[in-house]
Amino acid sequence: MYQKELLKGNTETLLLALLVQEPMYGYQIVKEMEQRSSGYFLFREGTLYPALHRLEKARLINGAWAPSPNGQQRRYYSVSELGMRELRRKAAEWRDFTQAVNLVMQPSR
Repeated sequence: MYQKELLKGNTETLLLALLVQEPMYGYQIVKEMEQRSSGYFLFREGTLYPALHRLEKARLINGAWAPSPNGQQRRYYSVSELGMRELRRKAAEWRDFTQAVNLVMQPSR
């Protein structure tokens, strides 16, 4: 239950962090997220595509159709310059948040 709530608030940031590495298509994103998180993040279509559409609408990512190696058309997503700035901002925010949580979680002296 808590995992879903944490993911809900961070889905777009996780997607930006993943897509900054290289352009990816939907199924590739799902598999890469699962692999990099050691199975912790299991994206479903109902989570992934609405998040990608929100990011695209906000101009944080770009989507473009391109043929895959087998000739099938796939929509590849990449991070825009605006998305790069947003990712840097979110990463700094996350560092501050985790630092504050860690300070609270440490036993007091």
